[in-house]
Amino acid sequence: MPELTVILGITRPVVDILLLAFLIYKVYQILVQTRAIQLLRGAMVLVFVYALSFFLQLQTVLWIMNLLAPSLVIGIAIIFQPELRKVFTRIGQGSLFGLATTRRPLQIESVISAAEVLSYRKRGALVVFSRTVGQKAVIETGTRLDAELSSQLIVTVFGHDTPLHDGALVISDDRVVAAGCFLPLSEQLDIRRSFGTRHRAALGLVEETDAVVLIVSEESGAISLAYDANLFYGLSVDEARRRLKDLLNIPDDDPDEEAVSIEN
Repeated sequence: MPELTVILGITRPVVDILLLAFLIYKVYQILVQTRAIQLLRGAMVLVFVYALSFFLQLQTVLWIMNLLAPSLVIGIAIIFQPELRKVFTRIGQGSLFGLATTRRPLQIESVISAAEVLSYRKRGALVVFSRTVGQKAVIETGTRLDAELSSQLIVTVFGHDTPLHDGALVISDDRVVAAGCFLPLSEQLDIRRSFGTRHRAALGLVEETDAVVLIVSEESGAISLAYDANLFYGLSVDEARRRLKDLLNIPDDDPDEEAVSIEN
Protein backbone atom coordinates (compact mmCIF):
# COMPACT_ATOMS: atom_id res chain seq x y z
CA MET A 1 0.00 0.00 0.00
CA PRO A 2 2.76 2.54 0.73
CA GLU A 3 4.15 1.85 -2.74
CA LEU A 4 0.71 2.46 -4.29
CA THR A 5 0.40 5.72 -2.41
CA VAL A 6 3.79 6.84 -3.70
CA ILE A 7 2.89 5.89 -7.30
CA LEU A 8 -0.41 7.77 -7.10
CA GLY A 9 1.36 10.74 -5.59
CA ILE A 10 3.71 10.83 -8.59
CA THR A 11 1.18 10.12 -11.36
CA ARG A 12 -1.56 12.50 -10.24
CA PRO A 13 0.39 15.71 -10.94
CA VAL A 14 1.51 14.29 -14.31
CA VAL A 15 -2.05 13.40 -15.33
CA ASP A 16 -3.25 16.75 -14.02
CA ILE A 17 -0.72 18.66 -16.13
CA LEU A 18 -1.30 16.55 -19.25
CA LEU A 19 -5.08 16.92 -19.04
CA LEU A 20 -4.81 20.67 -18.51
CA ALA A 21 -2.39 21.01 -21.41
CA PHE A 22 -4.72 19.00 -23.66
CA LEU A 23 -7.72 21.19 -22.78
CA ILE A 24 -5.76 24.41 -23.30
CA TYR A 25 -4.53 23.15 -26.69
CA LYS A 26 -8.05 22.19 -27.82
CA VAL A 27 -9.52 25.50 -26.68
CA TYR A 28 -6.73 27.36 -28.48
CA GLN A 29 -7.48 25.40 -31.68
CA ILE A 30 -11.11 26.50 -31.42
CA LEU A 31 -10.16 30.12 -30.78
CA VAL A 32 -7.81 30.21 -33.77
CA GLN A 33 -10.69 29.14 -36.02
CA THR A 34 -12.75 32.15 -34.95
CA ARG A 35 -12.15 35.83 -34.41
CA ALA A 36 -12.23 35.13 -30.66
CA ILE A 37 -8.45 34.84 -30.83
CA GLN A 38 -8.46 38.64 -30.71
CA LEU A 39 -10.34 38.42 -27.43
CA LEU A 40 -7.73 36.04 -26.02
CA ARG A 41 -4.85 38.31 -27.05
CA GLY A 42 -6.56 41.34 -25.52
CA ALA A 43 -7.19 39.47 -22.28
CA MET A 44 -3.54 38.38 -22.12
CA VAL A 45 -2.42 42.01 -22.53
CA LEU A 46 -4.71 43.13 -19.71
CA VAL A 47 -3.50 40.31 -17.45
CA PHE A 48 0.11 41.25 -18.19
CA VAL A 49 -0.53 44.94 -17.41
CA TYR A 50 -2.35 44.03 -14.20
CA ALA A 51 0.43 41.66 -13.08
CA LEU A 52 3.09 44.26 -13.87
CA SER A 53 1.17 46.96 -12.00
CA PHE A 54 0.73 44.66 -9.01
CA PHE A 55 4.42 43.74 -8.98
CA LEU A 56 5.55 47.38 -9.24
CA GLN A 57 2.78 48.58 -6.92
CA LEU A 58 1.41 51.09 -9.42
CA GLN A 59 -1.55 52.09 -7.29
CA THR A 60 -3.20 54.40 -9.81
CA VAL A 61 -3.20 51.80 -12.59
CA LEU A 62 -4.44 49.12 -10.19
CA TRP A 63 -7.24 51.39 -8.97
CA ILE A 64 -8.36 52.14 -12.54
CA MET A 65 -8.25 48.49 -13.62
CA ASN A 66 -10.16 47.33 -10.53
CA LEU A 67 -12.72 50.04 -11.19
CA LEU A 68 -13.16 49.13 -14.85
CA ALA A 69 -13.00 45.34 -14.47
CA PRO A 70 -16.79 44.72 -14.13
CA SER A 71 -17.54 47.03 -17.07
CA LEU A 72 -14.85 45.36 -19.19
CA VAL A 73 -16.31 41.90 -18.57
CA ILE A 74 -19.81 43.05 -19.55
CA GLY A 75 -18.47 44.96 -22.56
CA ILE A 76 -16.49 41.97 -23.80
CA ALA A 77 -19.54 39.71 -23.44
CA ILE A 78 -21.62 42.12 -25.53
CA ILE A 79 -19.06 43.00 -28.21
CA PHE A 80 -17.75 39.47 -28.70
CA GLN A 81 -21.10 37.70 -28.26
CA PRO A 82 -21.00 36.08 -31.75
CA GLU A 83 -17.41 34.85 -31.22
CA LEU A 84 -18.18 33.52 -27.73
CA ARG A 85 -21.23 31.71 -29.08
CA LYS A 86 -19.08 30.06 -31.76
CA VAL A 87 -16.52 29.00 -29.15
CA PHE A 88 -19.10 27.35 -26.89
CA THR A 89 -20.78 25.74 -29.91
CA ARG A 90 -17.49 24.14 -30.94
CA ILE A 91 -16.71 23.07 -27.37
CA GLY A 92 -20.05 21.27 -27.30
CA GLN A 93 -19.21 19.27 -30.42
CA GLY A 94 -18.04 15.70 -30.16
CA SER A 95 -15.05 16.64 -32.32
CA LEU A 96 -13.43 18.29 -29.29
CA PHE A 97 -12.20 14.84 -28.23
CA GLY A 98 -11.82 13.48 -31.74
CA LEU A 99 -15.18 11.70 -31.85
CA ALA A 100 -16.63 11.31 -35.33
CA THR A 101 -18.76 9.03 -37.41
CA THR A 102 -17.77 7.28 -40.60
CA ARG A 103 -19.74 8.04 -43.75
CA ARG A 104 -20.24 6.07 -46.94
CA PRO A 105 -17.83 6.76 -49.83
CA LEU A 106 -20.78 6.97 -52.24
CA GLN A 107 -21.72 10.30 -50.67
CA ILE A 108 -18.43 11.87 -51.69
CA GLU A 109 -18.35 10.36 -55.17
CA SER A 110 -21.86 11.55 -55.97
CA VAL A 111 -21.06 15.12 -54.97
CA ILE A 112 -17.62 15.16 -56.60
CA SER A 113 -19.02 13.81 -59.89
CA ALA A 114 -21.75 16.45 -59.88
CA ALA A 115 -19.26 19.20 -58.99
CA GLU A 116 -17.03 18.17 -61.90
CA VAL A 117 -19.95 18.41 -64.32
CA LEU A 118 -21.11 21.76 -62.93
CA SER A 119 -17.57 23.10 -63.05
CA TYR A 120 -17.28 22.12 -66.71
CA ARG A 121 -20.59 23.85 -67.47
CA LYS A 122 -19.73 26.84 -65.23
CA ARG A 123 -22.87 26.47 -63.21
CA GLY A 124 -22.62 27.71 -59.62
CA ALA A 125 -23.28 25.31 -56.76
CA LEU A 126 -23.28 25.35 -52.96
CA VAL A 127 -23.34 21.99 -51.13
CA VAL A 128 -23.35 21.82 -47.33
CA PHE A 129 -22.15 18.69 -45.50
CA SER A 130 -23.62 18.67 -42.01
CA ARG A 131 -21.34 17.22 -39.33
CA THR A 132 -21.88 17.29 -35.55
CA VAL A 133 -23.67 20.65 -35.38
CA GLY A 134 -27.20 20.48 -36.77
CA GLN A 135 -28.28 22.80 -39.58
CA LYS A 136 -31.96 23.13 -38.62
CA ALA A 137 -31.97 26.93 -38.90
CA VAL A 138 -30.46 26.74 -42.39
CA ILE A 139 -32.73 23.91 -43.53
CA GLU A 140 -35.85 25.83 -42.52
CA THR A 141 -34.94 28.62 -44.97
CA GLY A 142 -35.11 26.27 -47.96
CA THR A 143 -37.32 23.56 -49.42
CA ARG A 144 -37.27 20.16 -47.71
CA LEU A 145 -36.54 17.26 -50.05
CA ASP A 146 -35.44 14.27 -47.91
CA ALA A 147 -34.25 12.62 -51.11
CA GLU A 148 -31.66 9.97 -51.87
CA LEU A 149 -28.30 11.51 -52.70
CA SER A 150 -27.24 11.22 -56.34
CA SER A 151 -25.19 13.12 -58.88
CA GLN A 152 -28.22 13.48 -61.13
CA LEU A 153 -30.21 15.22 -58.40
CA ILE A 154 -27.42 17.70 -57.64
CA VAL A 155 -26.92 18.52 -61.33
CA THR A 156 -30.68 18.94 -61.75
CA VAL A 157 -30.86 21.39 -58.85
CA PHE A 158 -27.89 23.53 -59.90
CA GLY A 159 -27.59 22.80 -63.63
CA HIS A 160 -30.79 24.56 -64.61
CA ASP A 161 -32.45 27.83 -63.65
CA THR A 162 -34.82 26.27 -61.17
CA PRO A 163 -36.18 28.09 -58.09
CA LEU A 164 -33.68 26.10 -55.97
CA HIS A 165 -30.44 26.74 -57.85
CA ASP A 166 -29.53 30.02 -56.11
CA GLY A 167 -29.52 28.57 -52.59
CA ALA A 168 -27.52 25.85 -50.85
CA LEU A 169 -28.17 22.13 -50.87
CA VAL A 170 -27.82 20.49 -47.43
CA ILE A 171 -26.65 16.89 -47.06
CA SER A 172 -26.97 14.96 -43.81
CA ASP A 173 -26.70 11.22 -43.17
CA ASP A 174 -26.28 10.44 -46.88
CA ARG A 175 -29.52 12.18 -47.83
CA VAL A 176 -30.36 15.49 -49.44
CA VAL A 177 -32.29 17.14 -46.64
CA ALA A 178 -33.15 20.44 -48.31
CA ALA A 179 -32.30 22.72 -51.22
CA GLY A 180 -32.59 26.43 -51.91
CA CYS A 181 -31.35 27.21 -48.40
CA PHE A 182 -29.96 30.60 -47.39
CA LEU A 183 -26.65 30.78 -45.51
CA PRO A 184 -25.39 33.61 -43.28
CA LEU A 185 -22.88 35.88 -45.01
CA SER A 186 -19.37 36.12 -43.59
CA GLU A 187 -18.51 39.04 -41.33
CA GLN A 188 -14.83 38.97 -42.28
CA LEU A 189 -13.57 42.24 -43.74
CA ASP A 190 -10.52 40.90 -45.59
CA ILE A 191 -12.33 38.62 -48.04
CA ARG A 192 -11.17 38.92 -51.64
CA ARG A 193 -13.39 41.26 -53.62
CA SER A 194 -13.52 38.70 -56.43
CA PHE A 195 -15.47 36.30 -54.23
CA GLY A 196 -19.19 36.30 -54.91
CA THR A 197 -22.17 35.71 -52.66
CA ARG A 198 -21.75 31.92 -52.73
CA HIS A 199 -18.23 32.07 -51.32
CA ARG A 200 -19.21 34.63 -48.68
CA ALA A 201 -22.21 32.55 -47.66
CA ALA A 202 -20.13 29.38 -47.41
CA LEU A 203 -17.55 31.15 -45.28
CA GLY A 204 -20.28 32.64 -43.10
CA LEU A 205 -21.70 29.20 -42.30
CA VAL A 206 -18.35 27.60 -41.46
CA GLU A 207 -17.55 30.53 -39.17
CA GLU A 208 -20.53 29.56 -37.02
CA THR A 209 -20.70 25.75 -37.34
CA ASP A 210 -18.48 22.78 -38.11
CA ALA A 211 -20.10 22.18 -41.50
CA VAL A 212 -18.07 21.59 -44.66
CA VAL A 213 -19.22 23.48 -47.76
CA LEU A 214 -18.31 22.71 -51.36
CA ILE A 215 -18.56 25.66 -53.76
CA VAL A 216 -18.50 25.72 -57.55
CA SER A 217 -17.90 29.19 -58.98
CA GLU A 218 -20.32 30.31 -61.65
CA GLU A 219 -17.79 32.75 -63.12
CA SER A 220 -14.70 30.55 -63.35
CA GLY A 221 -15.93 27.03 -62.62
CA ALA A 222 -13.37 26.78 -59.79
CA ILE A 223 -14.09 24.20 -57.07
CA SER A 224 -13.51 25.34 -53.49
CA LEU A 225 -14.03 24.05 -49.96
CA ALA A 226 -14.91 26.04 -46.84
CA TYR A 227 -14.42 24.63 -43.34
CA ASP A 228 -13.09 25.70 -39.94
CA ALA A 229 -13.70 29.39 -40.75
CA ASN A 230 -11.40 29.20 -43.80
CA LEU A 231 -11.96 29.12 -47.55
CA PHE A 232 -9.73 27.03 -49.83
CA TYR A 233 -10.20 28.28 -53.39
CA GLY A 234 -9.48 26.63 -56.72
CA LEU A 235 -8.92 22.99 -55.70
CA SER A 236 -8.51 20.18 -58.18
CA VAL A 237 -11.12 17.43 -58.22
CA ASP A 238 -8.70 14.95 -56.63
CA GLU A 239 -7.70 17.44 -53.93
CA ALA A 240 -11.34 18.24 -53.15
CA ARG A 241 -12.11 14.52 -52.91
CA ARG A 242 -9.14 13.89 -50.61
CA ARG A 243 -10.00 16.76 -48.28
CA LEU A 244 -13.66 15.77 -48.08
CA LYS A 245 -12.69 12.22 -47.16
CA ASP A 246 -10.43 13.50 -44.39
CA LEU A 247 -12.98 16.00 -43.07
CA LEU A 248 -15.90 13.57 -43.15
CA ASN A 249 -13.84 10.60 -41.86
CA ILE A 250 -14.33 8.44 -44.93
CA PRO A 251 -11.81 5.61 -45.43
CA ASP A 252 -9.64 5.87 -48.54
CA ASP A 253 -9.99 2.24 -49.51
CA ASP A 254 -13.44 0.71 -49.21
CA PRO A 255 -14.23 -2.59 -50.97
CA ASP A 256 -17.91 -1.62 -51.21
CA GLU A 257 -17.28 1.75 -52.83
CA GLU A 258 -19.36 2.19 -55.96
CA ALA A 259 -18.21 4.09 -58.99
CA VAL A 260 -20.54 6.96 -59.75
CA SER A 261 -20.30 8.66 -63.11
CA ILE A 262 -22.40 11.09 -65.09
CA GLU A 263 -22.07 12.26 -68.65
CA ASN A 264 -20.99 15.79 -69.34
